[in-house]
This record gives sequence, C-alpha cells and structure tokens, in this order.
Amino acid sequence: MRTASKDLALAGANLRNGVLAHIARELDSNRAALQEANNKDIAYAKSLKLRQSLIDRLILDDKAIDSMIQALQEIAAQPEVIGKVIDGGVRPSGIRIIQVRIPLGVVAMIYESRPNVTIDAAALCIKSGNAVLLKGGKEAYHSNLALSACITRALEAAKLPSECVCMLDSDRETLIEVLQARSLVDVVIPRGGSGLVEFVLAHSKIPVIFHDKGVCHAYIDKSAQKEHALAICLNAKLSRPSACNAIETILVHKDCEEILCALVEALVASGVEVRACALSLKILQKALSKDSRKILSNIVQANSDDFGREFGALIVSLKVVESLAESIAHIAEFGSQHSEIIITQDMRSSKEFCDKVDAAAVFVNASSRFNDGGEFGLGAEIGISTQKLHVRGPMGAIHLTTTKYIVQGEGSIRN
Repeated sequence: MRTASKDLALAGANLRNGVLAHIARELDSNRAALQEANNKDIAYAKSLKLRQSLIDRLILDDKAIDSMIQALQEIAAQPEVIGKVIDGGVRPSGIRIIQVRIPLGVVAMIYESRPNVTIDAAALCIKSGNAVLLKGGKEAYHSNLALSACITRALEAAKLPSECVCMLDSDRETLIEVLQARSLVDVVIPRGGSGLVEFVLAHSKIPVIFHDKGVCHAYIDKSAQKEHALAICLNAKLSRPSACNAIETILVHKDCEEILCALVEALVASGVEVRACALSLKILQKALSKDSRKILSNIVQANSDDFGREFGALIVSLKVVESLAESIAHIAEFGSQHSEIIITQDMRSSKEFCDKVDAAAVFVNASSRFNDGGEFGLGAEIGISTQKLHVRGPMGAIHLTTTKYIVQGEGSIRN
C-alpha cells in the first residue's frame, strides 16, 4: 500500500478523476448485486437485534446509491489539491520558497455501519493521492465487500495498483498491529461510536484524527422568531435523529414561553420523547392552554444524565436558561464540540455565541444538519473532526493533505 500510494500520488489529476467516474458507473450498473449483498447485512443486523437507527444506516437502496454516485461526481469535479501552492516568495538571501500540498500517504480508515463511508473514504483518498486501508464493521461486511469490488475494477481499468484501496478483514489483534505500524501507516481516522474511538486512541501509535460523538445543542435566544425556532429545531431533531449532527438538547431563554409551548407541542406531536428540566415543566404547566396540558403526560422530568448525552433517537432534553451566558456555559460543560446552534435576531447575541462557543461548527439561525461534507461543498466527508489538530469539521480531499516546502536557489549558500 505504501508503494501504491506513491504511484497514486504521481498519477495525474485526470487519471484519478477518471477512476472516480469509473466507480460511479460501477455503482450504477451493479445496483442489484450491491443490494443483494446489502440484504444479507440487514438480515444479520436484525438477527443481532441492533437498534433501528443502526439498521437504517446500513441500507443501500437506490437513493443511497444515487447519493454515492453524486458524491463521486462532485469530488471528481473539484479542483486538484496535490501540488497546490499555498504560499511562497523570495527571501533576502535570494532563495525562492513555495509551500505546496502533498498527500498524507497511507490512511487507515476504521468505521462502523454506513457502507457509504466505503465509497466516500475511497473517493476522497483517491482524489487526494492517498492509499486507504478500510476497516468497516462486521454488520456491513457483505456490502463493503461488494462496494470494494467496484473500486478495485475501476483502479485496474486505469492501470493503477489495486492496493491503492484495500479492505482489512481481520481480528482485533491484527487491527492493533495496524494501529502500531508507524512505518507503514501515516494517519488513522476512526469514525463511529465512542467505544470505537476510545479503542483506537488507546492502541494507536500513529497520529489519529477522530470523529467523536455529536452532543449538539440549539439555543433559542429571547429575540428568536417563533417560526425560525420551530423550523430549525424540528429539522435538526427529526430529519435524521441518528445522525451525529442532530441536536440532542434544546436550551430556551426564560422569556420565550410562547415558543417553548409551541415547540414542545410540535415535538410531542412528531413522536419525540421530551425530557424536560423542572423549570421548563413548571412553565409549561402554567403557560399551556387547558386543552394542550394533556401533552404533559408525554413529557418526563430530565435527570442529570440526560444532558451531555447522545441519544441518536427521537429523544431530546430540554432546559430553560436565564441568559445567553448560561446557555454558553451549559454547552461548554455538556457539548462535544461538534455542532451548536443559536436562534436569534440580536446581532450582538449571535456574535457573542459564535465567539465563545467552542465547536467545529456554529450555526446562526440555521439547522445543525448542514454540518456535512456534501452541504459544505466537499462532495463528501471522511469524517467530521471534533479535535483541533490537524483539521476540524467536515474533512474533504483537501484536508487529507499535508505540505512540503520547495526551495530553489542559484548556488545559494547560507552565510
């Protein structure tokens, strides 16, 4: 794979983009075979009694295949990242320096569920000239194998080494060996639950860029518009509850009684289990109309464990706060530095929130569901990094590069 990575890095942009186009054609023409393999995984997942949210992530229906094809096309259409000049100039000594982007080398991608990650990761690594070792979960084994075959055929058609993209089908001990192979692997990217991330961090001797859990908040400021608050919170919770960019906690300013009542009614009507703090329950009991109070039977009082928790389901915790400052403090204590929302019409509040909230992405009057490589114009993402080195937020092809300096002189020597 290390040798193959050098071949891929030196291949021209047209050749690498052609591989992506070929993979897209393979996916389109092999839908039946892909879905047959996927059905085996879904049956296996059901036999394990996995949560429905996890099974949903496994599904490779026509919509999912179309989405992968679109991602491949968008990534292929992006500008070349290898060799891109970042900075440069002439020094007083006369030497000319440029800083250019180069591939990382060999990427080990370890992930759970979501077979589309197989295509996204392979496409982004091919685009950026990196070889990638893919280790998917056993629950998506047949799907990943079928997708990998499409990638291999495209590489071979382009006369590139099939080792540019490899699947790792191994036991725990072999995976640990990979995580400690510093001379062979340049970076490890785990994408999945906290157990997977902690396993990788505990065993890896290689730099790790991790996608941690998504404990995302929406704060409804006292100047918020009711229509904005309802639309954003419902979208951020309901459109895909299992996604890492779905909100898990809603913070509501104490002066927003009308919005609080309308929001809770809408959440309950949509099948969301609301776990509310004592103060919000008290406000709801007082502010709801007599006809609407029956929804209180569908609301439970939150306990301390309901804040800072990634539900990944139709469950949300709710807290009334006294001020913007309290909302920021709550997010600092319970957030996972993934995606945070403020809904407000006050520019000063939005600026303070953006300045003080530490997260990979902060949204003003917009749903956190936009925190996605495709929505950010990256075509797809290899993950959403919640750490600060070497990149943060959705990671596209350009984020799978490092840099080197090229220095040119004319017999130049240092005095």
